[in-house]
Amino acid sequence: MDNIRNMLNKFLNLLAGISFSAMVLLTCWQVFTRYILNNPSSWSEELVSYLFAWMALIGASVVTGERGHMNIPIVVDKMGKRAQKFFYIFSETAAFVFSAVILVYGGTKITALAMGQLTSSLGVAIGVFYVILPLCGVLNMIYCILNIADICRG
Repeated sequence: MDNIRNMLNKFLNLLAGISFSAMVLLTCWQVFTRYILNNPSSWSEELVSYLFAWMALIGASVVTGERGHMNIPIVVDKMGKRAQKFFYIFSETAAFVFSAVILVYGGTKITALAMGQLTSSLGVAIGVFYVILPLCGVLNMIYCILNIADICRG
């Protein structure tokens, strides 16, 4: 299980890094075309927005894999080990259900709906950019299963 987690972490960190690097380059290009060439590049600004969303969702999946989601542990930390284990598993189960319903199911629906619409500057179907929602939902679900297995092992 640790091999799966390590491979996913490396791959997602690489994707997020590539996305961030592309955003930096595209933003520099945007500044260059706007202030040096006096002919702003509209497509690069739009692409940076989509890359930012992709990077944020990929980062959220990495955080899910690290069990770093937002929580307030003050109450759970005062409980016994069995109760802590129960609440940790409950938390992972809630994240799994959220990922399944909102990201996978909802993301699939919105992606299918958006395939008929084109972006204004790039001329690409918006659904292509929305496909990250169900993909990250599946990644989150995999991470939740791995997390639950780790919690059960102790």
